[in-house]
Amino acid sequence: MSVKYLKIILLFVLGLVAGTTLQAQRIIQYAAGMGTRDPNNPDVWILYQKVKASHEGMTLYTDSASLDTKNNIFVAHRNVRMVITDTTTLLGETAIYDGTTRIAEVWADTVVLIDGKTVLKSDNLTYNRNTNTAAYYNWGHTTHDSATLDSRMGFYHTDTRDLFLYGDVQLYDTTSWLETDTLHYNTRTSLAVFVSPTYIYSDSSTVYSESGSYNTSSHEAASFSATHLTNRDKWLTADTLFFNDDTEHGEAYGHVTIMDTLNNVACSGRMGITDQKEHFSFVTDSALIVYVDKGDTLFMHADTIWAYNNDDREFEAARAYRNVCLYRNDVQARCDSLAYSSADSTVSLYGSPVVWYEDYQCTADTIICIYDTDGVRLIHLRNNVFAVEQVDPLKFSQLKGHNADVYCHKNEPRYADILGSARMIYYVIDEEGASGRELLGVNCGIGSDMRIYFNDDRKPSRVTTFGNPDMKMYPLDKLPSDQKQLPGFSWQIDIRPQSPADVFRTPPAKAATKQTP
Repeated sequence: MSVKYLKIILLFVLGLVAGTTLQAQRIIQYAAGMGTRDPNNPDVWILYQKVKASHEGMTLYTDSASLDTKNNIFVAHRNVRMVITDTTTLLGETAIYDGTTRIAEVWADTVVLIDGKTVLKSDNLTYNRNTNTAAYYNWGHTTHDSATLDSRMGFYHTDTRDLFLYGDVQLYDTTSWLETDTLHYNTRTSLAVFVSPTYIYSDSSTVYSESGSYNTSSHEAASFSATHLTNRDKWLTADTLFFNDDTEHGEAYGHVTIMDTLNNVACSGRMGITDQKEHFSFVTDSALIVYVDKGDTLFMHADTIWAYNNDDREFEAARAYRNVCLYRNDVQARCDSLAYSSADSTVSLYGSPVVWYEDYQCTADTIICIYDTDGVRLIHLRNNVFAVEQVDPLKFSQLKGHNADVYCHKNEPRYADILGSARMIYYVIDEEGASGRELLGVNCGIGSDMRIYFNDDRKPSRVTTFGNPDMKMYPLDKLPSDQKQLPGFSWQIDIRPQSPADVFRTPPAKAATKQTP
């Protein structure tokens, strides 16, 4: 026999031995107190008393069983305990284990899979040892630390600790619960990820989202689609939201709207942050506040707008910074910054404020409006006060002084005190002249102080001058050119908002225009 032929025979024999060994490794091994062959099938052993089966690292214990040696299938009955790994155990009443496919099917009133701190329960579980995956198709209940998860169908991967749940999914922890249709949960990270319409409930808030995540340990929620947060009397919508229910701190991005239904205030922008424990919220980037009061709607835009609540969650104060613009049907304003306080019912405008109402324009370094239940009660204008009324396109009545106080009743001006270096140019008008509205002349003068009384039409009806007054009435054609315009006159009609949308309009670079009457 040639050496070459001998080598071929040897390799063939070694292959047979290896194949036989591999096949032997696949056969389910068993031990039992009693056993007998099935009289109807000699390939099946019937086993009793402390039955134990093992297969490729898995050990199964049961009261009784049958082993099909031909098909390598083990069927266990009563008190089934299947030890898959050192940390993974499966408990049930009936089990079928296929040694060829390495798949176990387990039934009981309550089948229990224990994997470390994770416990999964159902009435039927399928465990695939090739993928280390447990599956159920008729409701399952999983617990891990403080988290509890229920669903109609689910898959649990013992290697990665991933749960994939489908159909009427509910997740509970110590403070919140989540409802959705599809959920991925990892027991290592405590992170739940959802991609279908989802509600997250807690004692203080409800989050709706169609794509996002929730962490059962940190109680942090993230939403990336169709976001809606309700927090007691407030609700928020945004493209993206991050919210922590423990701290009640949230961050929102893209098309952000915050609505305070208790106080009829809505705030919007492209980025917003709310912190209910610290009692503040703010929006920035196209920030807008809409406030409804007694049928009137105020629109206010600024680069950044802050809102503050008290401990009872009542709206307490607001701050607006940079490029502030306000519009209401009866009054409009621009300034650099604004502050509102509910404690003393004041609105304060800072940084070159300009206020318009009807044909009037008022400017000062600072303007403070004080409100009562009937509306504006008192207006303080501080430093460089200048008031202008447009009489016609080229004629303007003007008042100028150091400070001014305007006293109102039920939102209507009654009289105003111009305090310090008071000066006036006032066109006297006969509203019921022979040919209609007639200009009768121009009243010019100075005094240390002045008081102007207003009629029911908000028009000056009488002027009283104090402290060495010098007043003079001129016919229209006799008005000296140097009396037509007070120093510092500026008619800023080009930056006056004409509609709610105008609060976003950027003023021209040279907004303040001067006109010579």
